[in-house]
Parts: sequence; C-alpha cells; structure tokens
Amino acid sequence: MYFLCVLGINTIFQKMIKKMIVTDTDCQHCHHGNTYADIQRPNFSLVSVPAPCCLFSIIILSFDMKIKSINLTACKKCLQDSLPIETMIRFATLANPDYNIYKRTGIKEGLPISKQYAAHRIVEDMVQDGFYIDFVETLIQVDSKGFMGRRYPIRRLDNVMDGLLDEGFTFDDISGQFYENQEERISPNWGRLREGEERRMTVLRLDIAGNSELVKNNPRPKIEQAYSDIRDIVERVVTSRLGRLWSWEGDGALAAFLFGSMEKTVIYTGMEIIHELFFYNHLRNTLDRPINLRLGAHIGQIRYSYNEMERLKNETVKEAIIYEALAANNALSVSYNLYITMDQHILNLFSAEKTGRNHKYRQYKMGVESRKDRP
Repeated sequence: MYFLCVLGINTIFQKMIKKMIVTDTDCQHCHHGNTYADIQRPNFSLVSVPAPCCLFSIIILSFDMKIKSINLTACKKCLQDSLPIETMIRFATLANPDYNIYKRTGIKEGLPISKQYAAHRIVEDMVQDGFYIDFVETLIQVDSKGFMGRRYPIRRLDNVMDGLLDEGFTFDDISGQFYENQEERISPNWGRLREGEERRMTVLRLDIAGNSELVKNNPRPKIEQAYSDIRDIVERVVTSRLGRLWSWEGDGALAAFLFGSMEKTVIYTGMEIIHELFFYNHLRNTLDRPINLRLGAHIGQIRYSYNEMERLKNETVKEAIIYEALAANNALSVSYNLYITMDQHILNLFSAEKTGRNHKYRQYKMGVESRKDRP
C-alpha cells in the first residue's frame, strides 16, 4: 500500500525521487541543510523529505514488509510444532496489542481453527502489519525467560532468527532486539521503527558554541570544511555505538540510541566526542580559534516519526536541549536519570551534582574538574 503526498511540479518530483534513493542529509533542492531520510530496511522503504523551508516536500511510504517465503515457512512451522492455538494468539497480541485473529479472518470467536491455519494467518498478518520483527522478538523472549511463570520452549527458533539475519538484520543480545545490518545500511529508524511507535531511548544533543563568531572571523570555505570535519567525527562516533544521527542543523545535532546498554552508550559517545574534538583542535583545526562544543544527554520516552521535525518535538529531546545549554564549553551534561545508572568509576570522572533551571545534572569536562569538585 502506498501513500503519496506531493506539493510542486510532477516532472520535477520524478527527477527528485530518482536522486533520493541514496543516503544523504542535505536538502538537495534548497541547500538549507534540512534533512530527508532514505529509510530502508530489507525489502521495505520509506523516503521522506521533510524540508519545511522548501516548497517541494514529499513523503512516500511503503507499508509492505517483504520476507522471503522460506523464512516465513520456518516461522509458521516453528509455531505449529511448539504452541497451542490460544498461546500463539496470546503471543501475537504481545507483539501487536490490537491484533485479533477472529476479526482478521471473519471466523466467529469460539469456532475451531486448525493449528496450521492459525500459524499461517498469524505470521502473514504480522508481516502485513509491520510487526513481524516484534513477534519474533516476543518468541525469543518467552523461549528464554518464559511468560507469567511458565516456560515455553520454541522448537527450531534458531531457524527463524537465522531467517531475519538472512534478511539483513543483526541481533542485539543485550536488548534482545533486531536492527538493520550497519554494513548494509544506516537509517534513522534502525530499519524497524514504525511511525508513531514509542520507545524508551537516550538522546544526545550537541551545539557548536560561539558559532556566530566563528562564521564572522573565518573564510566560508574554512568554516564549511571545519564543520564538515566535526560532523564526520560525530557521525562516526555515534554510529559506531549503534546510535543514529537524527538531525544536523549547521551548528548543532541530535543523536538517538536504542540498542545495547543505551544509558552507558550515550554517555560514552559524548565523552568520546569531547576527546576527539580535543585532538582535532590541536592537530587539524585551521580556523583562527578552537571549536567548542556543548553536549547534553538525557533518557526518556520518544515517539518515533519519519518526519525529522516531529521527532524534535518529543519532550525528552526538549529536555536534552536544556542539559546541553547547561554545559560548559567542551563539556557533557548528563541528566539525573542517566547518571544514577553510571558505574562508580565513570561517575568519579564527573563533577559533583549541580542544579540549573530546576534540573539536576553532572558534568564531564576533559581534564578540568578538580578532585575537590567530585563526590
């Protein structure tokens, strides 16, 4: 099923669409630095061009996730051989709370359904609704940890997991979730988040301090090269820790983290960016002064959207912006909800607890905090 919303001249859009099947983050039409996203999971694509400054805005959504039939057959066989019908249905609703096999099939509730048909229909519906990955993750969870105090061994579950790996996904042992294989693609939704889906995530907000003075006192080519260098550093550090760079506004950025130990990951990412910046300023910076960054990290609920501007409206993101504003130059401010999860040896590198704008935070500043300032 496709939904196409177009503003502008059709012939121009046809040319733009051909150009957009690439991973890029600059609006190629207006060059204002707004972003579009080529969100690609295996056999699933979404191209979004949310450039509010540009008249030409396109959103193309494809809701059909395609999985190879051999992999779907493995999942159906797995269900059929492992679970009674009622349990299959219950686990399907764990993945998609709105799922109702009777409404989908038109079969009157209470009438018998064969195990073969139930397994077939559940798997097909999970794929059609975009919940197949969630469903497989549910099976992995109940196989390893049980459900409501009871164990449910899932036969040949490894074959189902191998099927998703074959489709281009990677399994994160820490969170028990699948995400896109980063060697093949890197997209803002990790190849799996749906429009409107809510997840608990950590976010990192970054801002280039003194941007106006830098631009005023340095030639434009040097500024563009330096900012490009900083962006490359940030993007490399973020993606190496399974994060995604959600926006880059010229002098600021936002990154999000969902997989692995995301509380630790966002903190380590911020610290590493500060370290990388130190070496950049001393070895590569050609501007008339050092580049200074402020970083803020926070954790909370995020409602995912294919539209970048909608993602930035999340309260957790707004809070991260406050923590970034509280940071000193070349420092990382971390919210209370994050630093209470820190290991003590990492916490010792941060300042004592501070309060600003009614927010508690601790701050990491490379080589500046004295021991008397630490807890």
